[in-house]
Amino acid sequence: MTTDRSDDREDDLAASGTPQTAPTSPEPGAPARPRGVVAAADAGVASAVQAAEHARAQFTEVVRTPEITRRLALLWDPPAPATRGRKPRLTLDDVVRAGIAVAQEGGLDALSMRRVATELGVGAMSLYTYVPGRTELVDLMIDRAYGELDLPAAGAPWRPALAQYAHEMWGLYQRHPWILQTNMWRAPLAPHVLDAQEAGLRTLVDTGLSEVQVVETLGLVDNYVQGLARANIAETADRDATGIGNDEYWTTLGSFWEDWFDVERYPVMTRIYVAGGFDAPQGPLDASLDRLLDAVEMAIDRANAQRPAEDPRPG
Repeated sequence: MTTDRSDDREDDLAASGTPQTAPTSPEPGAPARPRGVVAAADAGVASAVQAAEHARAQFTEVVRTPEITRRLALLWDPPAPATRGRKPRLTLDDVVRAGIAVAQEGGLDALSMRRVATELGVGAMSLYTYVPGRTELVDLMIDRAYGELDLPAAGAPWRPALAQYAHEMWGLYQRHPWILQTNMWRAPLAPHVLDAQEAGLRTLVDTGLSEVQVVETLGLVDNYVQGLARANIAETADRDATGIGNDEYWTTLGSFWEDWFDVERYPVMTRIYVAGGFDAPQGPLDASLDRLLDAVEMAIDRANAQRPAEDPRPG
């Protein structure tokens, strides 16, 4: 096992010639792209003017701490690989890939800077040359995973596009179950994460739903997929740990229905059971997703039916 050495960090800094946390410079002659809605509005980007006004109304004071600035810069303007001096032993990409490998094997509980360093065969202090800490590393790992998504294209009909979005998110959570160990309500403000949200919102924005309804509906789909994915991941973990599948598990409890189930106490459950309502396999994404999309379609139809004739929104 590699031992931690505090001089590993200085060694890598010296090898690179420049600190690995230095920001990437734009291409020579390339026009500077304004960052943030306020800067974009000031630069004359028409679509940003209203967004800037809304941002100013929401945030009367913008607080910038060194920690948050560094965290966001690592996502949006990661350091370029060093081109001078001795080639560093690692890159930021190496660290992120190693972090994902650790999480794939043992979940986020197993993720530590020391464990990632062991995966890479370096001292733990070496990693701080590339990433400030575990929080920033998890941000980068999530964004890397989201980069795998095949998101629906602009202009596609809303229902197949939203179904594609849901299937892509489902697949993401099955490939990287550790993502669901994070607080999804505080997902990192990272490029690929926001790409996914943009694509999801885009599927609904011109359907006739109000902007608030668009956000609520996409949140409903996200929560549905995440909940079903968590249940499927837990079932897989139990099956792997016990060697007993879901059907076999319930078969072992078959005596309950004859010895303990009270048909008078649970008449609705009895009715559905006799009709075969519980016979379908638990957790199929497609069938239950269709029911959810049916509900979304009814909401869209209702919104369009109630919309005033002079409302210019598509629908």
